[in-house]
Amino acid sequence: MIDNFASRLSVAPMMDWTDRHCRYLHRLLSKRALLYTEMVTAPALVRGGARHLLRFDPAEQPVALQLGGSDPEELARAAEMGGAEGYGEVNLNCGCPSDRVQSGAFGAVLMQQPALVAQCCRAMIAATDAEITVKCRIGVDDQTPEEVLPEFLSQIVAAGVERVTIHARKAWLQGLSPKENRDIPPLDYDLVFEMKQLFPNLHISLNGGIATLEQARGLLDAGIDGVMIGRAAYHTPTDILRAADKEIWGGEMGPDPVDVVLQMRPYIEAHLADDTPGGGKLSAVTKHMLGLFAGRPGARLWRRHLSEQAHRPGAGWSVVEDALAAMEQAATPRVAAP
Repeated sequence: MIDNFASRLSVAPMMDWTDRHCRYLHRLLSKRALLYTEMVTAPALVRGGARHLLRFDPAEQPVALQLGGSDPEELARAAEMGGAEGYGEVNLNCGCPSDRVQSGAFGAVLMQQPALVAQCCRAMIAATDAEITVKCRIGVDDQTPEEVLPEFLSQIVAAGVERVTIHARKAWLQGLSPKENRDIPPLDYDLVFEMKQLFPNLHISLNGGIATLEQARGLLDAGIDGVMIGRAAYHTPTDILRAADKEIWGGEMGPDPVDVVLQMRPYIEAHLADDTPGGGKLSAVTKHMLGLFAGRPGARLWRRHLSEQAHRPGAGWSVVEDALAAMEQAATPRVAAP
């Protein structure tokens, strides 16, 4: 069970982004932020036997597993597997608008079937001691959010769900791409705050359009229980996560990004020696490190060196060292010759 205190600030689950390497990096920057896996489909776990998708390092805790699916029995089995693996939270995705998700009858399309979502949640709750949570949109397509969102929340609360994350945008399943669905539908923070008034005992986190810790603090001060940050936490992890423990929880500032890079060395070397699925390639780890120095002198050289060299056969730790050296050299003021 994950403490609600941890979910005051969380990093959004993002397909192909928040894998175990990304989460390990983020944990070095923040000891307290709640981290999520990228979405794992229940069929892949239950029918496909893809247990390797549940892998995580204990150092990542607190970390939650996000599942995609719409079959109550299958989701219950997948949730049981996640709980047995050590996840304290299993989150049901009812917000992803991708075509791949729609074809599987899960993700945002489930906003149209609140009774089925409630059935899924009940089955998952019965199957594991891990907390079952939901991530949703405020509605889809031509739905009226003011009508459908309260009904959706009522159904999952009745099923036993005590924590939900609401992406404060509609998902347009017809007419917008997944990328467009992240930006084009207008944000409606007011509606999410209305849901907090309507469901005072439901822990509600707000997601969508939050790019700074200042924004996050403002929303928390206004009465929302938690804030989830996605792309900003990924592309500028130092700006968001290094200061998070201090600004959100009153703790200490996280380490300097140079120290974070050096702390990654044992992890990277272990990964390079890993011959199991997903192991062995330097770029699998370093692609998540490109934004560590965003906005700092020499950041462009850091990104360029890693992008050009980390994918090459045999690339190892020396590539990271060389990228650091190039960045630090670029950042050192040059003294003009007399």
